[in-house]
Amino acid sequence: MISVAIDGPAGAGKSTLARRLAAEMGYIYVDTGAMYRAIGLYALRAGKDPKDNEAVNALLPEISLRLDSVDGEQHIYLNGEDVSRLIRTDEVGMAASAVGANPAVRAFLLDQQRDMTRTQNVLMDGRDIGTVVLPDATVKIFLTATPEARATRRWKEYQEKGVDISFEKVLEDVKQRDYQDTHREAAPLKQADDAVLLDTSELNFEQSLDAMKQIIASKV
Repeated sequence: MISVAIDGPAGAGKSTLARRLAAEMGYIYVDTGAMYRAIGLYALRAGKDPKDNEAVNALLPEISLRLDSVDGEQHIYLNGEDVSRLIRTDEVGMAASAVGANPAVRAFLLDQQRDMTRTQNVLMDGRDIGTVVLPDATVKIFLTATPEARATRRWKEYQEKGVDISFEKVLEDVKQRDYQDTHREAAPLKQADDAVLLDTSELNFEQSLDAMKQIIASKV
């Protein structure tokens, strides 16, 4: 089986690019970030601080996650509820970053993520796919862009959705998320030694997609 690991900071376009790549290549797309977001959402709903490891750990036996494809789009189900849209808020994103630093949460999800690669070709994105989850992945890509470029993309998305938020606040959130992801003790965000670095700061979506296709083609 072929596995493609895509890592990188928040807002680098991993999920959007990975989803399109998987569809074109006929691979199964696994958005690990959605799994952490779902756990973060569950913690928030339970009134627990996502940074409180003991409190979150106590919730794990209550959590059941399932990934499924609906009309070509990946959906995530939390205890049977489709929470695909509910997990995409900034509040849940920060909660995901917090629970992602929890070793028990990472262990809880690790086996599920690895099992997905044993019987099918998989394209998986996240923060530690190439370094921890799939250290033997066929292809590893570290997708990044400057904080300013990532904040600009996210701010434009908010504008299109009618969300009133300043660019400065979006940039601040991006930098804060970067700090949390790179400084956590459990599997911090970093480029795997054998990963190909792809900086998309000056690239549009199609250019980024073509660059990723070239990288994969050179390894498979």
